[in-house]
Amino acid sequence: MSATAQDARGSSGAAPPPGQGDPSFARELFLGRFRLGLVHPRPGAAPEGPPDPEDGLGADPGADLGSGTPPAGEDGGAADPAAEAERRGETFLARLRAFCADRIDGPAIDRAARVPDEVIAGLRELGAFGMRIAPEYGGLGLSHVHYHRALALAGSASPAVAALLSAHQSAGVPQPLALFGTEEQRRAYLPRCARGAISAFLLTEPDAGSDPGRLSATAVPDGEGGYLLDGVKLWATNGAIAELLLVLARVPGRGPTAFLVEADTPGVTVEHRSAFLGLRGIESAVTRFHRVRVPAGRRVGAEGAGLRIALTTLTAARLALPALCAGAGKWCLRTAREWSAARVQWGVPLAEHEAVAAKLSFIAATTFALEAVVELSGELADENRHDLRVEAALAKLYGSEMAWRIADELVQIRGGRGCETAGSLAARGERGVPAEQLLRDLRLHRVAEGSTEVMHRLVAREAVGAHLRFAGGLLDPDASLTRRRRAVAAAGAFYLRWLPSLATGRGQLPLAYGDFHVARHPDLAGHLRWAERTARRLARATFLGMSRWPGRLERRQRFLARIVDIGAELYAVTAACVHAERLRRAGEHGREAYALADAFCRQARLRVDDHFHHLWHNTDDADRALARELAEGGHAWLEDGVLDPSAPGPWIAETAAGPSTRKNCRRAAG
Repeated sequence: MSATAQDARGSSGAAPPPGQGDPSFARELFLGRFRLGLVHPRPGAAPEGPPDPEDGLGADPGADLGSGTPPAGEDGGAADPAAEAERRGETFLARLRAFCADRIDGPAIDRAARVPDEVIAGLRELGAFGMRIAPEYGGLGLSHVHYHRALALAGSASPAVAALLSAHQSAGVPQPLALFGTEEQRRAYLPRCARGAISAFLLTEPDAGSDPGRLSATAVPDGEGGYLLDGVKLWATNGAIAELLLVLARVPGRGPTAFLVEADTPGVTVEHRSAFLGLRGIESAVTRFHRVRVPAGRRVGAEGAGLRIALTTLTAARLALPALCAGAGKWCLRTAREWSAARVQWGVPLAEHEAVAAKLSFIAATTFALEAVVELSGELADENRHDLRVEAALAKLYGSEMAWRIADELVQIRGGRGCETAGSLAARGERGVPAEQLLRDLRLHRVAEGSTEVMHRLVAREAVGAHLRFAGGLLDPDASLTRRRRAVAAAGAFYLRWLPSLATGRGQLPLAYGDFHVARHPDLAGHLRWAERTARRLARATFLGMSRWPGRLERRQRFLARIVDIGAELYAVTAACVHAERLRRAGEHGREAYALADAFCRQARLRVDDHFHHLWHNTDDADRALARELAEGGHAWLEDGVLDPSAPGPWIAETAAGPSTRKNCRRAAG
């Protein structure tokens, strides 16, 4: 393996942030350990209480649910911090809902390809740019759970607005400063961010996207207590309008390092505003740095710590993106439900046609699961006890893929109207539903914050990580005889304990997970027993793959992708069951939640069966051989009869420069 490949391979293995040492549910899942206790019940969960009203009992009729006043303690004092945080979060969500409904026009943002200044000003007034910034620095200090709900709500009005807020807080300056900055840096910059000084995270380069080992931007010490920054950064969301930039550059001899850069520093130039298939309102930019002087006091973390900071930042971003996907699922569900009930074909509503009914069921069940994954992941993030890199990657992978499928099914249900723009529909007197826009917007989520293929690779590395630690010498064809002997002893001790544990478990016990079996509700305990058995089956399949392709498993990317997809389904199944049980205990739609979770689990189990089948019965070898021939110029005759897509056309001269440079159009926080 080349040095570059080794750097890339190790890049996802950076240590988690301090305080996240507890076992990860998802990481354990891939080792065949279904540890439900790590995710259920959640801290702060509603205590065991009366079932939902459909079971004959409901909430206390005397409870004041609408006053907005926090309940007092027994001594008449203020409510506990958790209750106050809940009240603060719900109050903000109510204000944000009113703002989005009254002042955000999603289709207009898509047509104009920009978020209006008045919308950004309104978001500043709401405090939306400080949702995840602590109150002591001027922010709202919302929990991850409420922050994710806010992103889902904003995304239902305009995905571009949600992307603006998420890129600023989850992948911009606030998150890295909160975790890795000095107190002086936090006090200097977090209040500005909370007031609405837009920020951006600049990592990607023309030759360094998912492979940070190719990072070429440099920060050379200038001998005067600072650094000279040079390089080009690509696709920085908010980059065209940001005031504050977090830039990753390589310090010679030290490695990738993070720097906080004022966007108006001499030598910083926004050269191009990128235009995309969807999310047309985002301000994504190509930014050049030419001998930009950065004081040492604006270095975030130590020299060489940039990769760890970047990966932690990406984890936060990957936790936030599924919230947009869950919100999109809810929007699609409402649109599909209303249209299918109102539209009559062949004498009956669309919803009564079995082909459409299957699509509706998929949309509803999967939306429930996406919400469950987002809620569970947010709660785990709020605890700050777990290393959530795997959970975040699974949530991002699953959310982006399933939301895209949901939107695609919505377009299919609406037929020609699903393909027509909202403006065109409205112009001819129909309701302007932007289904085609949502499909375009969601398509970008499968690439943003790490593509689906990168998520497969990242999670797969974690899935086989324990094996590589103990049996790496056995699996490496280039390992020395001494290393192989040591690996035999280490692997023997590990596998003697591990392999027997994959033979049997709670999934064989009919009473296991009995808390999830409630009279007159679907038996979710059966799905959890299946998940436990399947986790052990998944670990066995991983071990068999390593045995079948010793030293070469990492190259079997489609095999590993199926392994990861099975794990993602198991994580979603668990989240759906836990979410349904939480809602039942809280007396909120318990029967309906159980029915949705049951429908989702049944659908997921069929998908998992397909994945397992295709682990060993597939066309991977034939596909790889054909791809090699194509890369070498074979079958070029098949391309005859069409124009060369790389040849310049008459439109190139007009569009080569892209949108006009926006160096001086940043929107000041005031």
